[in-house]
Amino acid sequence: MNLSEKLAAADGAAAAPPPEDTSRSHRPSEADTSGDAGERRGPPGGVERRGTGVNPGPGKHPLRRSSDRAVLDESWKQSKAKVQAKVLAEIAPTSANLSPDELREKVRSTVNEILDREDIGISISPIERQRFVEEMLEDSLGYGPLEALLSDNSITEIMCNAYDEVWIERKGRIERSEIVFNTPNQYRRIIDRMVHGVGRRVDESSPMVDARLADGSRINAIVPPLALRGPVLTVRKFPERAFMMQDLINMGSLSIDSAVFLEALVRGKISMVVVGGTGTGKTTMLNVLSNFIPDGERLITIEESAELQIQGAHVVTLETRPANAEGTGEVRIRDLVRNSLRMRPDRIIVGECRGSETLDMLQAMNTGHAGSMTTVHANTPRELLGRLETMVMMGGVELPQRAIREQIVMAVGVLVQLQRTAEGPRVVHSITEIQGMEGETVLLQDIFHRVDTAQGMGRLVPTGLRPKVLDELSLAGVEVPPHIFRADSEALLGAGRRESGGGRHHRPARPGRVVEPPSDELYEILARRREAGK
Repeated sequence: MNLSEKLAAADGAAAAPPPEDTSRSHRPSEADTSGDAGERRGPPGGVERRGTGVNPGPGKHPLRRSSDRAVLDESWKQSKAKVQAKVLAEIAPTSANLSPDELREKVRSTVNEILDREDIGISISPIERQRFVEEMLEDSLGYGPLEALLSDNSITEIMCNAYDEVWIERKGRIERSEIVFNTPNQYRRIIDRMVHGVGRRVDESSPMVDARLADGSRINAIVPPLALRGPVLTVRKFPERAFMMQDLINMGSLSIDSAVFLEALVRGKISMVVVGGTGTGKTTMLNVLSNFIPDGERLITIEESAELQIQGAHVVTLETRPANAEGTGEVRIRDLVRNSLRMRPDRIIVGECRGSETLDMLQAMNTGHAGSMTTVHANTPRELLGRLETMVMMGGVELPQRAIREQIVMAVGVLVQLQRTAEGPRVVHSITEIQGMEGETVLLQDIFHRVDTAQGMGRLVPTGLRPKVLDELSLAGVEVPPHIFRADSEALLGAGRRESGGGRHHRPARPGRVVEPPSDELYEILARRREAGK
């Protein structure tokens, strides 16, 4: 019995009357009950699908497959394994001299030749044959089941907890995927193929690895003995087209006024730190801000795993290197930051500061590399200051606390805080200026902050205070329209509704700093906006 006949038999069994226990019955899907038996489709995309034709819906555990379908899937797997072994045996001697395109065509033709042989014992319909060949190409040269998820632009994160447990993030929400790997061996083989593509390895001697795919997606893999239940793979995807500032405005992540201010900060070479938790969009914000750097400047980017997509004419990209099997040859971010100072950079962009390289980064900002940028994990701007102090001390340099804080105040001008809302979207929560020190305390002042609205995401509005950094921008020849800092009536009302415990870093305006009331012209602009919104 060939695969087409087995499919027909399985579908016939699935269409039988359901048992009395309707809670465990199998309801055939539309694909199971329509069409010719010779054109049945097995597991789409060459991967195993958990459950029956009933869609369990996002967030719910898939239903158990029927025994007939399980037998069919097992037969399909065995056929693929048999053909794959023969393909590898035939093309291995000549594959080293072939280009990727030539190798793909060689595999395709070899699979078709093997399927034509009578001794192989596999008889499938033309439609099944085409799908079978595509699955073989994905398993042999691609990333197998992950190909379907990687090609889905709505998915931003892929989390594989085991070969048969895959989760995805779509539009900021996590749900379980029906797509899984066929076997633990296939799962491990795909992980090895991903990390080997960038010259990394993952095994018992080096059980953790960070790497990237050809499209820029970041991958992290951890294997036993550190992962007790088997290998764990996480893939963070990035959009094919880099986000622009207009995209963030359209999504409600920031306002037009705040975008004008951020552009002026970049052009005026004000050093900035992007603050936020995991998955809040810090790398995306760095990419967006880099679009405003003048083309004549030399940029050097430093990352553990290259993710930044800097849109510049003069960009040098550096990446760290882990230790080899003998435990030598490691190159850390701190080493690259120190080396970059000898490469005549105008600006240095560090993907993330998380250790002793923080002191070198602050010193670079203070010694002729103004306008440099980096990201740091922290929940609020005030917590960021504590983290920076801690990371500076991790470098083994014993400095007084006041000296460290003075370095921070002189180096960093503005903090951009990002957050992920309860609904999933990532937004700019505040733009905060470091205004100096008062005694032992670093003074922070919000220039823009997000207030609550009925829409849920809130609005990023000005606080009504004039930033001190405007004087530096003016000296640099960058003019900023003063009206973008005026607080409108809706913003003032929204600020009063802010949660009292939500801003430990916020301080009341100092005496003598009067917030200018909205002008009649501003009220007219607001009225036109409301009418346009209706």
